[in-house]
Amino acid sequence: MPKVAYSEEDRQRIRSELVKTGLELMSRQGVQHTTVEQIYKKVGISRTFFYSFFPAKEDLIVEALYLQQPRVLEYARKLMNDPGLSWREGVGKFLHDCCYGEKKGIAVLTIEEQQQIFKRLSGENCQIFREKQRRLFGQILECFGITSSTERISLLTNLSLTAMVIRRAVPHTLPFFVPEAMDETVEFQIEAITDALEAMKNSSSI
Repeated sequence: MPKVAYSEEDRQRIRSELVKTGLELMSRQGVQHTTVEQIYKKVGISRTFFYSFFPAKEDLIVEALYLQQPRVLEYARKLMNDPGLSWREGVGKFLHDCCYGEKKGIAVLTIEEQQQIFKRLSGENCQIFREKQRRLFGQILECFGITSSTERISLLTNLSLTAMVIRRAVPHTLPFFVPEAMDETVEFQIEAITDALEAMKNSSSI
């Protein structure tokens, strides 16, 4: 079979399709259950051609997470602008839907996936990842009507990711946690985070 010659425009289009398809699959069925084979077959290319774009699955995951960031922010804005929701209800629903991301089409990394990706990132790319993450959480704070600062962004990042990651880590990664109480634990965490955000909002408006 003759080798197909792809233009640079074709390659850019295929690369974008791979990232988009990867995000769609990961947000629906989870990162761990999404395989490279599922992605390249859905796009209609070969395994070898896939690896000419991304040396490893983790490299595609990072790009997919970047693609997801503006969508997450837009979802937060939609909730904040919903006249049927109070401020607390909007914030609580946003946090809840992030914690149960697979039900809302939001991809969230497990502890193991974070470790794998961290190993793949160079020092420079790790800084880029952290900066994009800081920018996203800063924009979410502003969307919530809260003046952002380095300290507030860091706190929201850690509190939010803690709730999301622990929910996915029970019972396999964290076997001594009680899985039967996980939903109640998540709701407690969301209430506590919302309380903290409300205090920030009130102090911002003074």
